[in-house]
Amino acid sequence: MIKWIFRLLGAVVLVIIVAIGALFLLPGERVAQVAADQLRVITGRDVQINGDVSMTFWPVLGANVGGLEVGNAEWSEQGPMLTAENASIGVEMGPLLGGEIRITHIRAQSPTIRLQSKSDGRASWQFTDATGEAQIETETSPETERQALSIAKLEVTDATLIYDAEGADVISYSNVDLTLDWPDRDGPAKIDAKLEPAGTPVTLTADIAGFGAFLNGDPQVVDAVLRAGGGQATLIGDASLDGAVNGKLALNMPSTDGFLKALGLPGAALPAGLGQSVDLGADLTLTRDRALSLRNLVAGLGAGNALRGQVDVSLNGVPQVNASLNAGALDLKGLTQGSGGDASGSSSAGSGNASGGWSKAPIDASGLAAFNGRIALSADAIDLGSLRLGATDTVLTNDTSRMVFTLNNVVAYEGALAGEFVINNRNGLSVGGGLTGSSLQMQPMLSDLMGVNRLTGAANARMSFLGVGQSIHAIMNSLRGDGSLKIGRGTIQGLDLDRLMGSGTVGGGTTIFNELSATYDIQNGNLTNRDLLLSLASYEATGEGRVGLGAQDIDYIFTPRALKLGDGKGVAIPVRIRGPWAKPQIVPDLSAAIELNFEEEIKEIEQKAKEEVKKAEDKIKKDVEDKIKEELGNTLKNLFD
Repeated sequence: MIKWIFRLLGAVVLVIIVAIGALFLLPGERVAQVAADQLRVITGRDVQINGDVSMTFWPVLGANVGGLEVGNAEWSEQGPMLTAENASIGVEMGPLLGGEIRITHIRAQSPTIRLQSKSDGRASWQFTDATGEAQIETETSPETERQALSIAKLEVTDATLIYDAEGADVISYSNVDLTLDWPDRDGPAKIDAKLEPAGTPVTLTADIAGFGAFLNGDPQVVDAVLRAGGGQATLIGDASLDGAVNGKLALNMPSTDGFLKALGLPGAALPAGLGQSVDLGADLTLTRDRALSLRNLVAGLGAGNALRGQVDVSLNGVPQVNASLNAGALDLKGLTQGSGGDASGSSSAGSGNASGGWSKAPIDASGLAAFNGRIALSADAIDLGSLRLGATDTVLTNDTSRMVFTLNNVVAYEGALAGEFVINNRNGLSVGGGLTGSSLQMQPMLSDLMGVNRLTGAANARMSFLGVGQSIHAIMNSLRGDGSLKIGRGTIQGLDLDRLMGSGTVGGGTTIFNELSATYDIQNGNLTNRDLLLSLASYEATGEGRVGLGAQDIDYIFTPRALKLGDGKGVAIPVRIRGPWAKPQIVPDLSAAIELNFEEEIKEIEQKAKEEVKKAEDKIKKDVEDKIKEELGNTLKNLFD
């Protein structure tokens, strides 16, 4: 881009050179025509100078050019490549007499520059003459040494830059100001640029060593700072005009979304802790075909998260990422929190219905579209909000807004987890996955997942699930799936079966069990279980009911039964657990207890009652029949008498 701008401004330089040659012989209009003809030869494009060319002679030789227009490539449909309302140039007289063009200043006001490129490599800024190579016609032989050229000061104000790359959105920058300070032709230059791609200022400052060599395509040391949206990017290293860069990158973005939008790029509403803010340092290499590599990367991502490792990115279209990263303790709660945070209406799983249930704040998952690729991640710990993991070896893949966490070797709740966790935002947001666990400690895990801490023991578990919605509330109320659970020796806190079986009352205490097993189904946010089996030394217990994962409530009947009594019969006292997770009511179900414990007696009584009713019915029937016969007999006797 910079090289092209200087080529165009060099064309303006040609105008003054031609004007100087004909200064005392031709009027301004004729000078303009000669200059346009020469520009046409150089560029192979139609050139029009519609305004006047006015001259100054002392103390600086200069010219003002009005109405400059340079045509575009034949295949372009964008209109003129360059239009400028006014351009001026000044040249030192002394060096000019010695064969050196030392420009004191170039100023261009309100130019419009239209650039276009095709996927086959054609670019509108590539100029050719009839021989295929742009040349300046002079009266000297081709072997004559070129005249030395330097530009002490360049100023472009209120420019409009339009870039149309085939297959990508058109980029347009307006209100562009550019200043170049280049006092020594063989020395360094300083560039200051300001533009407003999205209505807020973006500034670029660059110091380039050996600017003349840089314009010829040679790599040069560059120290550049880009400031936008409250953040800044700093690069110190080698760079060339073909886009190749090698150096040290520092990037500080308090708001990644604000930084990108200030550059006129699509924003990235990333979750907290996953790049919502960035503080990054790395060794950077960028090739001319836009392949980016970062080595010795250290990146702070907010929420205390930091990553180290290496990243390779293809910047053509949607970034394609391939990375290997290490982290310490990684906080990923932002993946499942609403964009508004927890301050308004959200609650943890353990807070129950009393605080309003799951958060209804919308989850903005648009950040999943920011890249595609594969990231191998190892971490000392990962906090997913409703699930906490220890040392983790996982692979994250993202393909068109579908992110998959594959858990390869994960320490969790003193046991191990394997499986995958999926976040899909292709057609609305959904989360799901399949997990298996071994030797998982139930008390801390259920406390994190459901706010329930009454059950202890090590479990082997399996679970598959899928939830859909734009908030945690919607997802939890739409959950479906299934699973199983098997726990070895453990406890149920807050329930004493010995006391329950001895006195029929429920209170504090703890029940110790030998084994617990269950399977379950999940539909519409409700977990249903019908085969809970709990084994104790003198008792066994069964259970069935519903756990509201969406509503954060429970309605469950737990039925302990004494295995041996004096008469050999077991006594069962069902317990009903009902209410919100945070404070459920636990009471004996007396009607169910009567039905269970006196089932035989009730049946016997019912049978005896049926027999007595039958006897009574038979007796009444017989008495009625006898009475009818008696009455009928007397009636017949009277008739014949």
